[in-house]
Order: sequence, then C-alpha cells, then structure tokens
Amino acid sequence: MRIFVVGGAGYIGSVCTELLLDEGHEVAIFDNLTEGHGRAVDSRANFIQGDLANREQIQGALSDARPEAVMHFAANALVGESMRDPSKYFRNNICSGLNLLDAMIATGVQRIVFSSTCAIFGLPEQLPIEETTPARPINPYGESKLAFEKILKWYDRIHGLNFVSLRYFNAAGATENFGEDHRQETHLIPNVLKVALGRKPNVEIYGTDYETPDGTCLRDYIHILDLARAHILALGAPGSAFYNLGTGGGSSVREVIEACAKITGRKIATSERPRRPGDPPRLIASSEKIKKELGWRPQFQSLEAIIQSAWKWHEKFPNGYED
Repeated sequence: MRIFVVGGAGYIGSVCTELLLDEGHEVAIFDNLTEGHGRAVDSRANFIQGDLANREQIQGALSDARPEAVMHFAANALVGESMRDPSKYFRNNICSGLNLLDAMIATGVQRIVFSSTCAIFGLPEQLPIEETTPARPINPYGESKLAFEKILKWYDRIHGLNFVSLRYFNAAGATENFGEDHRQETHLIPNVLKVALGRKPNVEIYGTDYETPDGTCLRDYIHILDLARAHILALGAPGSAFYNLGTGGGSSVREVIEACAKITGRKIATSERPRRPGDPPRLIASSEKIKKELGWRPQFQSLEAIIQSAWKWHEKFPNGYED
C-alpha cells in the first residue's frame, strides 16, 4: 500500500515507518521536525517537511502522494505541559488534526490510523482498562485526544472516513536503528538510561505516596515494535474501531528503575519529588479486543526485554540523534 505517515520523524512514527518499509509498503513522511528528527527519517521513505497547521500544505502533499491510507502520529504529548499550556494542545492536537481530515476528504483518502492514548480514561474505576471504560480525562492532553476521537466518529458517519484509533499505554523500547529521543524528555525509561550513561545526575520520582504496592505510579509498558505491528494490522481492519494497546501487566516507577540498574549494571541515583498534576496512579490495559478482532499478539511481554532493546539503542546513540 501507499501510506502517508504524519509525524514519521518522531519516536513512534519512525519505527512504524521502518516496519512498513520492511514489509514492502511505499511510505511518504510529513513532519515539521519541531519534535521529530531529520536523522530519524528512514532513507527509503519520501520525506516532505511541512506543518499540519497549514491546510494548503498538507492538502498539496496528500494530492501529490496519492496514499491509500494515513497514519497520524503528529501531536503534542506532554501531560505536564498540557496542564500549563492547554491552548497549545487544543490548537495542535485538534485544529491541526482537522486540517488533516479535511485535506483527506478533499483528496479522496478514506482511511486513517490515529495515534490516541490511554490518557483519555483519566482515573479508571476498574482495571484493566477496556475500550468500554468511561473516558474521563484529567488533563488537556487526554481531553484533546478524546475530542479528536469524537471528531473521527462524525467524519466516519458524514464522510465515510474509515478510522482505527489506537489507544497506547506506555510505549518503550527501540529497534536497531530508531529509538526514543525527545527534545524535552519526560518518559521514565529514557530518563533512567540517561543516568546510566552519565548524562543525568539522577532520575526524578514524581510521587511516592500513591495507593500502589511501593507508593509509585504503575504503568503498562508496550514495546514499540508491538505497537508498530498493531498499526499495520489496523490498515486491514474491516471497519472503524477503537482499540487499547498494552500488555496487560503493570510496572511501578521503582520497578522500572531497578530493572534498568540490573540490565545496565550501573547505579541509578534517584530524587523524590511531589506528584505531578494530571498523573493517574495506575494505568493497565486490556487488549483483548484487538487480539480477537485483528489477531494482534505482543511479542515482547517482559519489561526486561523492552528495557534491553532501549539500552542497546541508547548505548549506540548516547546523545540521541544529535550524535
């Protein structure tokens, strides 16, 4: 297929692009490089530097590429920042996303795979979280993603736009070539590995008084390759759908730090801080729906395997894509 990857120079987009190309698809990447990296662009893809905020630019790129489907990864995704600057999140994640959808309708592209998030669920009353769990986001980031999911439903109903919305839990890990390198890094595993590499003096633990076994937040970590495989399966979904993506297990902040210390063989200094606003104590997925309907099976079930792949990439690129 011809796939148009919006945000293909970012962490998840770069790995999805790599897997798409490995499986013989033709890929065009559209990215403004504000969060992504030029060196994260797979050389086999056609790269277009552009911004979703510019409706004419995205429509022209779609018209030239003539894709059969779009994968949409371009968004701002920092929970803490969204609590300080909600306008940025609503403008970029909703308004710019509308430019993409309208450009798709104008150019006759009828299929989209959307990068959503478990942040739409807020503080779930029951675990694991299923697709039918009530969506009650507690930060503007989650609210912006939920709003776009609702827009997708209306575009499907009115314009016949086929969509699959994949609600990620905590993406982590790396491939041989592409890994996690954010300009403002808030994700736990890369920050812990930066301490192991001597690039940070310590890793911050935000909140040690949660109602969890060791007082720190519990998260469901999913390997980036398993995430990418789900996107490719989503291209063949028979109709529009929402799917949760996780492994169904939970690891605490302290457990992640201990696993990183074991794998790297290095001491990880920590610094305990107050809770961050907008952080739920537990987020664990049920992925039974996508397993049943699309045949998805995660290949990396253990936290150690995920961290091992990330450590291998960070050792190879200790300064990330700036190396």
